[in-house]
Amino acid sequence: MSRTDWEVVIGLEVHSQLNTASKIFSGASTAFGAEPNVQASAVDIALPGVLPVLNRGAVERAIRFGLAIGATVAPKSVFARKNYFYPDLPKGYQISQFELPVVQGGAITIRVGEGDKAYEKTVQLTRAHLEEDAGKSLHEDFHGMSGIDLNRAGTPLLEIVSEPDMRSSAEAVAYARALHALVRWIDICDGNMQEGSFRCDANVSVRPRGQEKFGTRREIKNLNSFRFLQQAIDYEVQWQIERLEDGGTIQQATVLFDPDSGETRMMRSKEDAHDYRYFPDPDLLPLVISEEWIARVRGGMPELPEAMKARFVADFGLSAYDATTLTASKEVAAYFQATVDAAGKANAKLCANWVMGELAARLNKAELDIAASPVAPAQLAGMVARIADNTISNAIAKKVFEALWNGEGGDGADAADQVIDRQGLKQVTDSGAIEGLIDEVLAANPKSVEEFRAGKEKAFNALVGQVMKASKGKANPGQVNELLRRKLQA
Repeated sequence: MSRTDWEVVIGLEVHSQLNTASKIFSGASTAFGAEPNVQASAVDIALPGVLPVLNRGAVERAIRFGLAIGATVAPKSVFARKNYFYPDLPKGYQISQFELPVVQGGAITIRVGEGDKAYEKTVQLTRAHLEEDAGKSLHEDFHGMSGIDLNRAGTPLLEIVSEPDMRSSAEAVAYARALHALVRWIDICDGNMQEGSFRCDANVSVRPRGQEKFGTRREIKNLNSFRFLQQAIDYEVQWQIERLEDGGTIQQATVLFDPDSGETRMMRSKEDAHDYRYFPDPDLLPLVISEEWIARVRGGMPELPEAMKARFVADFGLSAYDATTLTASKEVAAYFQATVDAAGKANAKLCANWVMGELAARLNKAELDIAASPVAPAQLAGMVARIADNTISNAIAKKVFEALWNGEGGDGADAADQVIDRQGLKQVTDSGAIEGLIDEVLAANPKSVEEFRAGKEKAFNALVGQVMKASKGKANPGQVNELLRRKLQA
C-alpha cells in the first residue's frame, strides 16, 4: 500500500494553564520561576487534615472558554479523584473531572494552509474539564539522581479534548494554533509554551482509507511547541504505517517525542479510564453554575475572533483572507483596529496592507511582537493618511516608515508629517513639472520611444522608471503614467 492508501486520525488533548494568581484548591502562588518547593502548600502536598477549596477564578475562566466555543456550560459538574502513583504526585491521586465535566461540546473553525490551497475546517470538541497539575521531576544537576519540584502541584488546568477530527499534522497544528490564540484572546491563559502553560498530547492512529473503524492509537505526551507537534505526528504516522505494512500490530501506548532524534519512543502501555479508578472526590461538593453566573461572565467577554473577522469584512471591505490574518492574535487585531480608528474607515484596506506587509516583515526580522512595535498605530495611521491624500507615494512611504521605525518624527500622529517635511519627501503632483521631466526623459531616450511605438510595452515601463528616477521618486506615479502615455501616443 502507498502512503495515500492510509488515512490519519488525530485528536488533541491540550492542557491550558489558567492564569489565576493562586492554585485551584489552595492559596499558594502560581508564579513561574520560584525556587523548587517554595510554593507547595499543605493542601498541595496533601498533609493530613487539610481540605481543598475551589478557586472561583478558575471556574469563571472555564465558563469563558465554554462560551467562546459555543459549548454547553454544565449547570452541575463533579470533581473526581484520578488515582495513580508517581513521584511528583504526593497525594497518590489527581483531582480532575471525569463523567461530568464543566464544559461539554463546542467547536473551533481552523484555517489550514496558505494561498489557493488553503481551506477551512471545523473541529468538534468533546469536553473541557478543570483539574490540578502535578509536580515536576527534575533529572539534571542532581549527581545522577532525580529531584522533585512540587511548585506546580495544584496549578489550575483546563484540559481541552477534541474529537478525532483531524486528518494530518497540518490540521493538528492549525487547530493547536487556533486554540492557543483563543485562550490568550479571552485572557484565560498566557500561552507561554516554554514555561509549560500550554501543552499538547496528540492521539494518533492510522487506518486503511475507507475503513470506518479507528485504528489503535498511541498518545504522544507533552509537546510544547507547534514545530515539535508537527514533527512528532509525522514521525508517528510513518512509523505506524510501516509497522502495519510489515505485518505488525500497534499496541495502545503512551509515547514521548525526542526532539534531538526526531523520533517517538514508547514510555508505557496506555492506561484506560478504569485503570485510574475514578470516583467522586469526597472533599469537594458538586460544582453548581447558575444561569446568572454565566450571564455575568458573558457580559465581560471580549469580541471574539470570528465575530471580529466578520465585522472587518462587512465594515471595512476586507477579504476573508485579510480578516483572518488580522484576527490571528488579539494583539495584531488591536493594533489594526487602533490604526483604522486613527486613519479613518475609508483607509482600512491601506492600513491592512501595511500591517500585514511592511510592519509584519520588519517585526519578524527584528524578532519583535507587535506590542513592542517601534511604530505606534497612530504613527502608521498618519503615514497612511498621507498616502491616501497623495502627499506621498507608496514608494516614498517606505522611506517614511523606515524613519518612523528608527524613532524619527516624534511619538504623535503627526510624526509622518514631520519626517516628510524634514526630508522633503512630499510628492510632486504639479502637471507642468511632471511634463517637463517627461520631455527631458523622452529627449534622452529616443531608442525606448521608438521601441514603445513599435509595440514593446516594456519600453514604456523603462521610461516610467526614468521619469521617477529624475524626480527622485517624488512624482505621482499615476500622473506620470497618464501624461507619459498621452505624449507618446500624440
